Amino acid sequence: MRLRPTIRLRLTALYGGVLVACSILLLGVTWWLVTGHLERTLPAPLAEAAGRDLLARFGLAVAGAALIAGGLGWLTAGRALAPVRRITATARRVSEERLDERIALDGPRDELHELAATLDAMLDRLQAAVESQRRFVANASHELRTPLTVIRAEAEVTLADPDATVEELREMGRVVIETSDRTEALLDGLLVLALSNRGARRHAPVDLQALARRAQAAAAAEAAGEGVGLHVATAPATVYGDEALLERMIGNLLENAIRHNRRGGVAELAVLAVDGRAIVRVRNDGPDVPPQALERLTAPFERLDRTGGRRGSGLGLSIVRAVAEAHGGALRLSARPGGGLEVEVALPAAVAAAPPSASAPEPLTRI
Repeated sequence: MRLRPTIRLRLTALYGGVLVACSILLLGVTWWLVTGHLERTLPAPLAEAAGRDLLARFGLAVAGAALIAGGLGWLTAGRALAPVRRITATARRVSEERLDERIALDGPRDELHELAATLDAMLDRLQAAVESQRRFVANASHELRTPLTVIRAEAEVTLADPDATVEELREMGRVVIETSDRTEALLDGLLVLALSNRGARRHAPVDLQALARRAQAAAAAEAAGEGVGLHVATAPATVYGDEALLERMIGNLLENAIRHNRRGGVAELAVLAVDGRAIVRVRNDGPDVPPQALERLTAPFERLDRTGGRRGSGLGLSIVRAVAEAHGGALRLSARPGGGLEVEVALPAAVAAAPPSASAPEPLTRI
């Protein structure tokens, strides 16, 4: 059977080889010095015989040293590589169903300990990503199953009635179309979220002020229908990125501010440039938001109102966060004291803003 050239075997050979080489060198120098002394003090035949005898004894000593060095090298290499075997065994046990395995290596904080800690941190991130993906798939399945159930139920109930009137058939068609529209919007949101998580596809200059104007025009009718005032104030702010994704981000922010508002409330959208950053800030006068719910609102399919009375798929803020992060920015949420939410997205500006010593940022333009 061919011996596999493992690291342990190579380290043993290295340790043993170094020790044997040092022994040969030391004994060789000793033999040379001793034989030189014997040649000066003894007759030549006796000195030669003593030299040969000494050489044989030194050869036995080297052979013994080689055996001892091999054994000690094998044990030392095994002890030194024990953390590696532990890391390997843990990596073999880890699977999609057993992501809770960790190395948790103790001992001195050497390079192997640092490697184990790095792998444990990677497993933590991997476990969080897999769990997040599972929740996303489960929620997406539920969200897609609900409209399909509604469509099927409407069709079955109407078709099961032999005396269904034309008006009832029209009502069924209306419900099916509305449900299909919601399903299409959900699929569109999932697609945008997936594209955002892959990063910005384009890196061209984008005028956020122009996007805010378009978002206001698109949301004006809905705001009027909901009885919500719409206030938009902008200043020139340019970033590098994907215009379609950024437009969807601002549109989602404004839609959320309108849909999760109260009748008679106000939805405010502001775009400005401050200290090298482009800021998109949205406020509304909706219901009170518990502080512990803020982080949850940015997860896919999460809604403050879980009763289903509100429109939307729960993807709005998760898309906003994904688009912001894809452009090197960050999302911040805060509950307003009188009720409602303030959402702020900070993105790196394409053109440096005024220095901090400037007296004031560029004036806002009311739209």
